[in-house]
Amino acid sequence: MALPIVETPRFELTLPSTDMKVQYRPFLVKEEKVLYMALESGDENQMQSATKDILTAVTFNKIDVELLPTFDVEYIFLQVRAKSVGEVAKFKIICPDDSKTYGDIEVDISKVEVQVDDAHTNDVLLDEKRKLGVMLKYPNMKVLYDTQGIKALKYADILKLIIGCVDYIYEGEKNYPTTESTQEELKEFFENLSQDQFSKIRKFFDTMPKLRHTTKVKNPKTGVESTITFSGLQDFFGLASPTTA
Repeated sequence: MALPIVETPRFELTLPSTDMKVQYRPFLVKEEKVLYMALESGDENQMQSATKDILTAVTFNKIDVELLPTFDVEYIFLQVRAKSVGEVAKFKIICPDDSKTYGDIEVDISKVEVQVDDAHTNDVLLDEKRKLGVMLKYPNMKVLYDTQGIKALKYADILKLIIGCVDYIYEGEKNYPTTESTQEELKEFFENLSQDQFSKIRKFFDTMPKLRHTTKVKNPKTGVESTITFSGLQDFFGLASPTTA
């Protein structure tokens, strides 16, 4: 005898990058299991594959997950998680004042937003006199799963990341789309930049939008209250430690 079909509710969110409305449903039990196994593995390929498959399913195949900026991907995941297992998440955090005592905090993850640094810009001017610069686009899942990893990448990987995020290079009124240049030409262009010019490009990645939430934790032994910041999916899933302010 066939068992009854369980219906799942539908919700709607707005993508931070484009203000596009997207419908979604909560995780199924089997999907959440795959997600946690991928996150706990620490393997970026496994995490990327699980992220793509699950987000595609919960958004009813209406969006191309691989082309979304990584902060959009994280935002969707957090909203889906809130509707799946509860909006309030409880954490045990090591208190920064003594680095050994655990404090309890609660975070309403449904209210966590993508935040943008005031100094952030996609238009990076490299040479003011020549009006030479690059227009950058946000890394997506095809370029890099964890954007924060740029600080730990090797030189060759950083170049690959930057080239993958360039929309076009410009000088004055003339634009040079990356689609009309070879990888070797683009590599040569960036390798010939000065350290100061290269640091301006890195600033784009350091200040780009991030899923972030700041809260306080009180040490139950000392009574000291400290500010901590959650940033990225692993913090919100309890698989990494939030940073202190």
